[in-house]
Amino acid sequence: MQKAIFLDRDGVINSDVGHYYIYRVEDFVINDGIIPSLIKFTEAGYKLFIVTNQGGVSKGIYTENDVNKVHDHLLGILKKENITIEKIYFCPHHESVATCECRKPSPYFIKKAIQDYKIDPEQSYMIGDSLRDKQSAEAAGVRGIKVEANENIEAYCDKILKGEL
Repeated sequence: MQKAIFLDRDGVINSDVGHYYIYRVEDFVINDGIIPSLIKFTEAGYKLFIVTNQGGVSKGIYTENDVNKVHDHLLGILKKENITIEKIYFCPHHESVATCECRKPSPYFIKKAIQDYKIDPEQSYMIGDSLRDKQSAEAAGVRGIKVEANENIEAYCDKILKGEL
């Protein structure tokens, strides 16, 4: 069984300072510490996944195509660093428009990755900047780590790799 790191996107991978929704490539800025952390996780044998709520789609603020452009941009940056994201799971729904089974804090996408990629939840972590990220992880049997929005996650990465978290 594989071990995995699940990451929230906005506020963890990229900065969301000054923007509630990040859906334009020109607004997408990688947070400090992400690239070195993902390299360390990759070298330690973790599979990497992104699990993100993108409720602005259902609100009509932006489109799934906008989300895909941002994700393609991110994947291009990471590819230059030899970092592979196995899959990006995103929920386009918002509870103010309609309910769904995939919006965090639902564990739907994490459980799907666990099943599809033969992930061992006991060796896996979710790093997010909201309580719903942690709740989603714990409901899927994965250890949830809540960080501050836009915090450099390198210290958490090092603690995970040392077995301290």
